[in-house]
Amino acid sequence: MIDGGKGGSSTKTGLHFEKRKDLLSMIANLKNYDVKDRTIFFNGGKIAVSIQKHRLYSFLKEEGLDWRQYISKKLLPDEAIFVFDKRTVYIVEMKFQKTEGSVDEKLQTCDFKKKQYQKLFSPLGINTEYYYVLNNWFKDKRYVDVLEYVRSVGCDYFFEVLPLERIGLKKSI
Repeated sequence: MIDGGKGGSSTKTGLHFEKRKDLLSMIANLKNYDVKDRTIFFNGGKIAVSIQKHRLYSFLKEEGLDWRQYISKKLLPDEAIFVFDKRTVYIVEMKFQKTEGSVDEKLQTCDFKKKQYQKLFSPLGINTEYYYVLNNWFKDKRYVDVLEYVRSVGCDYFFEVLPLERIGLKKSI
């Protein structure tokens, strides 16, 4: 389901994740949005670009930055959107769990990863935000401490829905 989209229900506030969906295809289905070659358009104007996974390192190279001078190992974000007018890259990691496992501990790595992304982007004058989109499994009381930690270190999380304004995008009109 795509909130604010051309199909399905619409609340115009965010993207609703059921299992693991591609962020760009969800954005492309929003009213007034279009996506071409990983570039995001709003009302015909270019506003952002997706730089997820290995594309991140192509982007850095295009910007004249050798990532090896800043971090020792590549990071491969699930989703990463660079919003031009905000001069911010929004790293979005999606964690969907049905049983206890390694994802539980991965939530505790957000501080380290956000700092690594900041090392990469700060030479370019680009800010970094780091978010998780979690399924409702993580609403269990066993996750209270780790979720408090995530926010205490300047990262954030959302359950099932990623608010557009939190990734620097405009609400669909």
